[in-house]
Amino acid sequence: MSLRDFLKKQFIDVIHWTEPADGILAIRYPMQDMEIQNGGQLTVRESEMAAFVNEGRIADVFGPGLYTLNTQTLPLLTNLMNWDKAFQSPFKSDVYFFSTRMQVNQHWGTPNPVTIRDKDFGMVRLRGFGIYSYHLSDPRTFHTKVSGTRELYQVADLEGQFATPSSAACPTLLPTAMCPSSIWPPTRWRSARRSPSC
Repeated sequence: MSLRDFLKKQFIDVIHWTEPADGILAIRYPMQDMEIQNGGQLTVRESEMAAFVNEGRIADVFGPGLYTLNTQTLPLLTNLMNWDKAFQSPFKSDVYFFSTRMQVNQHWGTPNPVTIRDKDFGMVRLRGFGIYSYHLSDPRTFHTKVSGTRELYQVADLEGQFATPSSAACPTLLPTAMCPSSIWPPTRWRSARRSPSC
């Protein structure tokens, strides 16, 4: 490898990311001590957002589009690095990509049946379960409050934050909830008293 080829590899002209698999919420773009070329291109796809982080401080956040990286498109990073308007040199910055598409088919449920006392049927054991979906809408808050400097943050890492509170709330909520007869008719309840579901 020539010296010219070696030097060429140290600068990044195009930054882009495609989601390789389901379940990724945030990923740090692999820089490996390389610098970003001033005037380089940033591509952010429809289901993504990107953020530049300088010395631990999140700076500019980009929605879908094609961007030329310079002092005009990086105003916060320009301010943090004290660049002037004539800045032309390559620069270093961490770049994070965030998936903003819907994370579907997420499951929650009570780990054990909840026992309640009913005035007509006595002691009844209930379970709660379901599915939910969500998507990431604020990368700045997600980065500073949740994912931080991790190289990769996945749906599985966040799963317990959603599923556990839902399961923990069921023992308190189910005894006071009234199930509509269209969902849980008394006739069906009588025939399935061993473990009805609402």
